[in-house]
Amino acid sequence: MYKWEKIDNNKVLLEIEVPAAEVNEALDKAYRKTVHTFDVPGFRKGKVPRMVLERRFGPEIFYSDALEILVDPAYSKAVKECELEPIDRPEMELVQMEKNKPLIFKITVDVKPEVELGEYKGVTVKQAKGEITEEDVDYYLDSLLKQHGRLVVVEEGELQDEDTAIIDFKGSINGEPFEGGEAENHSLQIGSGTFIPGFEEQLIGARKGEQKEIKVTFPEDYTDQKLAGKEAVFNVEIKEVKRTQYPELNDDFVQELTEEFSTLEEFREDVENKLKENLYDREKMALESEIIEKVAEEAKVEVPEVLIERELDSMLGELDYYLRMQGLSLEQYGNIVEGGLEKLKEERKEEATKRAKANLALDAIIKKEAIEASPEEIDEKITEIIKGQDADFAEVKEQFKMQGRLDIMEHEIRYRKAIDMLVENANIVEVEEADLEEEKSAVEADTEGDDPDTAAIQGQKENKINLAPDIDK
Repeated sequence: MYKWEKIDNNKVLLEIEVPAAEVNEALDKAYRKTVHTFDVPGFRKGKVPRMVLERRFGPEIFYSDALEILVDPAYSKAVKECELEPIDRPEMELVQMEKNKPLIFKITVDVKPEVELGEYKGVTVKQAKGEITEEDVDYYLDSLLKQHGRLVVVEEGELQDEDTAIIDFKGSINGEPFEGGEAENHSLQIGSGTFIPGFEEQLIGARKGEQKEIKVTFPEDYTDQKLAGKEAVFNVEIKEVKRTQYPELNDDFVQELTEEFSTLEEFREDVENKLKENLYDREKMALESEIIEKVAEEAKVEVPEVLIERELDSMLGELDYYLRMQGLSLEQYGNIVEGGLEKLKEERKEEATKRAKANLALDAIIKKEAIEASPEEIDEKITEIIKGQDADFAEVKEQFKMQGRLDIMEHEIRYRKAIDMLVENANIVEVEEADLEEEKSAVEADTEGDDPDTAAIQGQKENKINLAPDIDK
């Protein structure tokens, strides 16, 4: 038996009653599960009758294990039959647990809030269609050449911007050396900005073997406050000058780069096609994001804090991933930015709220449109995942089922269908890129004095929402 009531906008109190017969059965299972752990004089271990244990320790000795057997299935069944959608961990209050009596417990849990959808079919969005030019292809090819450049020693020439100097240096302040101000055979790329402002520029024009005296001033906001704002003198010896030598862009370079093409012309055509595909994907994602954002703005819903926190965790997880690619953890980054991780979360809270609201709107659309993922579509997705692998389809599917991945796939397929439906029904107006940028600037200018929340929703068009899971990965 179940009864439930709403105690807040998205919180419900659910009272669940489990029949006495099921309670007694669970107590019997709990006894069989734990009997081997009791050591009672006069009985072999594992053979102590249940009534003896209950007389000796009280019937409550089995209640905890019985609750583990009863609560989760009863809660899951109640949620399904009451058509609730929990979004957080439930809190349980035990009301009654006795032998020969029904189990009664209460559950307080946050559930998915009701969404009042606005117009979601036929929303009007503007899209700027880009194009890939010869200059874009040239830029890509030039970047490939730079990736395959190699440093060569310059015996006679002067040190230039972007060259690499191998240097020994000793620094002093008022004639006194300071910690960290000395190194040998240090590799420094001129123009990298890794040294104190003014240091690298004063090395330009130097030659191998030359001695230079470099005078600089540490920035006022330098990390070591003992050095901040101080003037320093560095005695520098240029031990070696290296310059990047790039390969020529020709058929030979292409053949070294890939076995797929033998001529520069063939390779250039392939690069152009791939750049066009990439542009199409980016424009498609931007368009979808714009449509979802508009649909979400039209929806009315109070976004639960737990969903906002979940989105924040996801966003910080994305940031952590990119930071680690650069050799820095999220915790380290939080220690060096003003305000730490709390400020990072606060700065991203508005975007997290927009993401959560958009996902709630998409869920509501999926429900209203009765969008489903068929078994065939799930099988197609599994086939796509294991393509090219020596894997048995049935075994992989069973493994995915045990891991809960089939539910995730089903969810992703429904999301993709919903987004495709929104795009198909949208009124897409193609405009010039310059016109769209001008309009965005005008909107941002108009909202400068507005309420911060309103201005952010209207003006942050550059910060696109990538909401739906990418089922193509």
